[in-house]
Amino acid sequence: MGREARRAQARAERRQQRQGQGGARSPRNPAAVTTTSSQASQVRSRGSLLRPAWIIDIVSELRKVTWPSRQEVGYLTFVVIVISIIIGLILGSADLAFGWFTEQTILR
Repeated sequence: MGREARRAQARAERRQQRQGQGGARSPRNPAAVTTTSSQASQVRSRGSLLRPAWIIDIVSELRKVTWPSRQEVGYLTFVVIVISIIIGLILGSADLAFGWFTEQTILR
């Protein structure tokens, strides 16, 4: 799922939640906020010696990443290689030109 599709889905979910609450900004059930914050603290406190909480956080963040498709990776790899070759040719020709200029003017 692409980034735009996820954003659109999140907006639609927020819109549905607001409509379900009758347009009010605060939730109907204040206990729901307490349970959510207590659940968040429970999630933060988990971890062990072999799996520290920061590793669990890293893995959860990596699951949220929108990874490129195989076609996108191939295309972008091709673009990087072509640009690298072009820049290499430009820098190589500049080096040859400056070398020739140095030999013809300064070293004579």
